[in-house]
Amino acid sequence: MDIRQDIRNVAIIAHVDHGKTTLVDELLKQSGIFRANEQVAERVMDSNDLERERGITILSKNTAVHYKDVKINIVDTPGHADFGGEVERILMMVDGVLLLVDAFEGCMPQTRFVLKKALGLKKKVVVVVNKIDRPGARPAEVIDEVLDLFIELGADEDQLEFPVVYASARDGYSSLDSSVREGDMRPLFDAILEHIDPPAGEMDGPLQILFSSLDYDDYIGRIGVGRVERGHLRRNEQVVLCKTDGSRQNVKISKLYQFEGLKRVEVEEAKLGDLVCVSGISDLNIGETACDPENVEPLPFVKIDEPTISMNFIVNNSPFAGQEGKFVTSRNLRDRLFKEVETNVSMRVEETDTTDTFKVSGRGELHLSILIETMRRQGYEFQVSRPKVIMKKENGVLLEPMELLIVEVPEQYVGSVMEKLGSRKGELENMGVRDGGMTHLEFKIPARGLIGYRSEFMTDTNGNGILNQLFAGYEPYKGDIQTRDRGSIVVHETGETTGYGLFNTQDRGRLFVGPGVPVYEGMIVGECAKSDDVVCNVCKQKHLTNTRASGSDDALRLVPPTTLSLEQCMEFIKDDELLEVTPVSLRLRKVILSKELRMKQQFKK
Repeated sequence: MDIRQDIRNVAIIAHVDHGKTTLVDELLKQSGIFRANEQVAERVMDSNDLERERGITILSKNTAVHYKDVKINIVDTPGHADFGGEVERILMMVDGVLLLVDAFEGCMPQTRFVLKKALGLKKKVVVVVNKIDRPGARPAEVIDEVLDLFIELGADEDQLEFPVVYASARDGYSSLDSSVREGDMRPLFDAILEHIDPPAGEMDGPLQILFSSLDYDDYIGRIGVGRVERGHLRRNEQVVLCKTDGSRQNVKISKLYQFEGLKRVEVEEAKLGDLVCVSGISDLNIGETACDPENVEPLPFVKIDEPTISMNFIVNNSPFAGQEGKFVTSRNLRDRLFKEVETNVSMRVEETDTTDTFKVSGRGELHLSILIETMRRQGYEFQVSRPKVIMKKENGVLLEPMELLIVEVPEQYVGSVMEKLGSRKGELENMGVRDGGMTHLEFKIPARGLIGYRSEFMTDTNGNGILNQLFAGYEPYKGDIQTRDRGSIVVHETGETTGYGLFNTQDRGRLFVGPGVPVYEGMIVGECAKSDDVVCNVCKQKHLTNTRASGSDDALRLVPPTTLSLEQCMEFIKDDELLEVTPVSLRLRKVILSKELRMKQQFKK
C-alpha cells in the first residue's frame, strides 16, 4: 500500500450561510495564490450570476492551495438541502471533511444531513467553529451540540475524537483556543495536514479513475472531474470507460488538467490521489469509471437520494407566446432539460403522453426554481405547473415525503406559526428558548404542507423568522391539507391595463400588476380577498362625457402592486393554474383561458 504524503483532499461541508465560501477565500489568499496587486472579488468561488445574487453556493467547485510543500485540494460544496446531490457525490473524491458550524447558530438541519453522509462513508472530520467573533457566540455549547450530533448519527470511537479549530473566516484568523481574536489560518492548515488522511492505494497498479462531477467548456467540450483511485494516467492514453448501464467503451484522454488555485492547469500525467479534469470523452456521465484496458474493474458509485417534488414543464401556448423568448419549441425545451440531467444527478426528466409536456423531478422547490431561473436567463420561454410531491406505495400503503422543519422566531410570533403549521399537519417535536428572545421550534411536517408556506411565514413574522427544512424520509399519507384559501383575480379581455380599470378592481384584493401592462383573457393579475375566483375588466377606459363634477376628475389613487418573485409565483398557483416564464416576464394564468370553457369544466365536475 503506497501513501502520498504530498497531497490532501478535503471537502468543506456546512449549513447554508455558515461561511464556507468566505473560508475558502481566506485559505486562497493566505496560501499566496493571488498576486499582491490582484483585484479579488468577495466569495470568489461563487462564480455564476445566480450564486452572486442570492449569496448561496449552488454548484460544488474545486480549488487547490499549497502549504508546507503539500498540495491541498479543496472542494466547496452547497449548503442548501435542495442541492444535497452535489454534496453526496463530491464526498467520493475526498479523504476528509471540514465541518463548519456557526458559533452562534450551532447545528442546523443541513449540518446533520452532510455529516450523516460523511460519517457513512467513514471520512475523517475536522470541526471548524466559525464566526467566533459574532455577538452572542457560544463556542463551548456548540461543541457539545456537535458531539451529541455525532453520537446520534452513530459515529464510531475514532470519529468521536474529532479535532476542533476556532475561526473567523471573515477576519482571516483561526486558533485552537476559542478566546483568541487575532492571527492567521496556519492552525487550520496544520490541522488539515495532521488529521486528514493522505491518499493511499497502489501507485503502480492498473489505472482507475472515478468521475464524480462534470464541467463544460465551449472550446474543448465535456470535461470529466474525478479522482485517480489507483495507478498513473498520462495525456493521450487509451482507457476503457465503464458506463453506468454496464456497457464498455474504448476512449482516449486527449487533455489532462489539475487544479491550481482557481485555474485548471494542463499537465502531462497524474497519479494516485490526484483530482483531475479530463477531456476527449464526449458522452461521459457522472459515476462512471475509466480503467486500464488490461484490467477493467469498475468502482461502485454513491447512491444519490431520490427526488421528492415534481413539476410539468410545458411549451408556452399563451396568446403572448414567442414574443420574448429565443427558444420556444418543444424540441428546444426537450434538449435543454435532458442536457441538465447529465450534470445534475439528483434531477429526473421524463417524457409524458403529450409531446409538449415534460415531467421534471427535483429535491425541492429551490432546486427546481434555480433550473427555471437559469433557463429563462438563457433565452428559454415555457410554462410550469404547480409543484407536486412524489408519493410512494409500499406493501399497499401510500407513503409521502416528510420534512424536518426548524423554525427560529421571536416569542410574539410563536402562536401564529404553530397555528398555521398545525393546520398543515405539522407535529411539534421540540421547543426551546435561545438567548436574545428567539424561540426554537422543530416540526415534522409533510413536504406538500410546506408548498406555499414560506411567503405566509414571512408575513406572519414580519420578516423576523428563519425557516430551515430537511428531508426526513417517507411516512404514511397524513390526509388532505388545506392550502391557499383565496381565489384569483382573472382578466376579462386581452388589452392593456389602465389606471381606471385597476382602481375599480383594487377593492377586490391584492393586485400584482400596475397600469400600462399588456394582459390577455384568463391571465391572473391579483389575489382575491374571497375564496372564489373573480373575473375583472382591468383594461376598462373611462367614458369621456362633457359633464364635469367637482372632485370626480381628481387623480385616481392606486395601491402599489405586489411584485412576486419566481419562488412566490410557484407557491401561489393552484392546480388549475400555470406560470408562464419568459426571459422578460413572469405571468400567472389559468390553464383554460376562456371564462365560458372554465364554467363548463366546473359544471361537469
